[in-house]
Amino acid sequence: MYVPAHFAAKDLAKIAAFVDGASAADLVTFDGTRLVSTLLPVIWDRAGGPNGRLLGHIALNNPQWKTAAAGVPALAIIRGPQAYISPSWYQSTKEHGRTVPTWNYTAVHFTGPVTFRRDDDWLRDVVTRLTERHEAGRSGRWWISDAPEKFIAGQLRAIVGVEMQVELIEAKDKLSQNRTPQDRAGVIAVARLAVECPAVARLAVECPAVAPLAAARTRSPS
Repeated sequence: MYVPAHFAAKDLAKIAAFVDGASAADLVTFDGTRLVSTLLPVIWDRAGGPNGRLLGHIALNNPQWKTAAAGVPALAIIRGPQAYISPSWYQSTKEHGRTVPTWNYTAVHFTGPVTFRRDDDWLRDVVTRLTERHEAGRSGRWWISDAPEKFIAGQLRAIVGVEMQVELIEAKDKLSQNRTPQDRAGVIAVARLAVECPAVARLAVECPAVAPLAAARTRSPS
């Protein structure tokens, strides 16, 4: 992922919170001819190695687990809030007009070798952890034990576990850090009111801006 220095996210605690909040990733592998992708719910297990493991599962009938080329790292793309940013929101547009539209977004990329698991105990553990992640705190929540054991066993046979050993973490917060304080204020004010991007406004408030002189040297549209 292309990550200019002023958009780089380096706080591992915040990256972890982002991944936990997103709860899903696009798993991209190479089958020897083309790239293949599947969206799947995931857990980032930070205790599993220096950068942790990304855990999830896909359908047994999904051929991705059979076609992923051995020795080729996989890519997991975790996406956050995103929104179109209009130049009409900038004070700079009123002052000199040298502005263009852009797209603000947050994203994390994990790269590393992926293993596909068929063992029942491993699958049951991951499914249980995923269920707990999303059912905890719900009124009248569902437990795996609510379903007949024979049925659950059959469902586990219909999925394949995904275990990525994370070797590289790339995180990007593109939130107008390279704009002037006045331009950022305009983006935040309008984004808060726009139906599609209040989350982008919240993140922009939390994300520190780069120094104006540094921004002038490094300004990048993407």
